[in-house]
Amino acid sequence: MRLAELSERSGVSVATIKYYLREGLLTPGRQVNSTTAEYDEEHLRRLRLVRAMIQVGRVPVAAVREVLGHVDDDSPGRAIRLGAAVWALPQIPEPDENDEYVQAAHQEVTTLLNRLGWENAKRLTGVSPAYRSLVVAVAAFRRLGYDWGAERLAPYAELMHRTAVLDLDNMETHPSEAEQIEFAVLGAILNEPVLQALHRLAQEEESTRRYGFE
Repeated sequence: MRLAELSERSGVSVATIKYYLREGLLTPGRQVNSTTAEYDEEHLRRLRLVRAMIQVGRVPVAAVREVLGHVDDDSPGRAIRLGAAVWALPQIPEPDENDEYVQAAHQEVTTLLNRLGWENAKRLTGVSPAYRSLVVAVAAFRRLGYDWGAERLAPYAELMHRTAVLDLDNMETHPSEAEQIEFAVLGAILNEPVLQALHRLAQEEESTRRYGFE
């Protein structure tokens, strides 16, 4: 397909597609002549991924480029490739390791991982953005006087493990490894708001069931 058709099918303007090409977010089309290139379904799929990351996920262009680099790099194993792509997404600031609440949160999260038997997660604590996010959240609870430790977190973690199984089962339905990694990246951007919305709807449903509308 020509650039105009790619624009029409994707809903992305020609000017924006040209910008993505200049920024290396989209691979060049097959050159037909000095002024015309042909694009295929792979370009269309990648363009939709880029658009979702930038417009829906609000991911900066530089981070999109890094994520796509991991998506396209088939040299490492799938677990490393998947982790690198998701970790390249914007993350929360690093926790202050001198903060007593952060130190206590580290202990609680370590206790949680031991309780769950999540040995792989324990090996990644030094590099995992998800681990750091959890530490920051637990520290914030403790700072406000709430005992939000391993015992309270464990049932939530078990539910999230079941969710992770569903995520990977759905990911593995896609034919190529690149598409699977792309799906995982989209899941990190789009599925987390879905889960958050479902969580809040469930809270509304249960609170109304328990306490009524008054």
